[in-house]
Amino acid sequence: MAFMLTVNGVAREMDVDADTPLLWALRDTLNLTGTKFGCGVAACGACTVHLDGVAVRSCQATVEDATGSEVTTIEGLSGPEAEAVQGAWRDLNVVQCGYCQSGQIMQAVSLLKENPSPTDAEIQEEMNGNLCRCATYSRVGAAVRDAADRLA
Repeated sequence: MAFMLTVNGVAREMDVDADTPLLWALRDTLNLTGTKFGCGVAACGACTVHLDGVAVRSCQATVEDATGSEVTTIEGLSGPEAEAVQGAWRDLNVVQCGYCQSGQIMQAVSLLKENPSPTDAEIQEEMNGNLCRCATYSRVGAAVRDAADRLA
């Protein structure tokens, strides 16, 4: 079945089943491989994308769920929050192995769009669902705080 999705601002037609996870449609059909497969059960956050600006786990969202929404992947992320987060990530040297980072960044940008001045507790709560095998949690939290400060 053919579905029209708007991905990173571009209308894209995909001939996939309605229940195809958005993750696989992005990676396999559109070749947007910045969104990572982690666990497949929405527990790790590696597959985080934005649907209409809100962070969602693309391994559990289907193509049908995303139809009619603006899908943003790490490849299409832009705007002041994205620039602040990406700058903080670089300046604070957050990345270790890097596998989880696209999901971490997508989650952080979604948080700052919703709440540009989060408390440290709010940052920790929002970022808690994004797992990092390298345990860079303190650097992630510091980078989100730094990004919020950049936006202030």
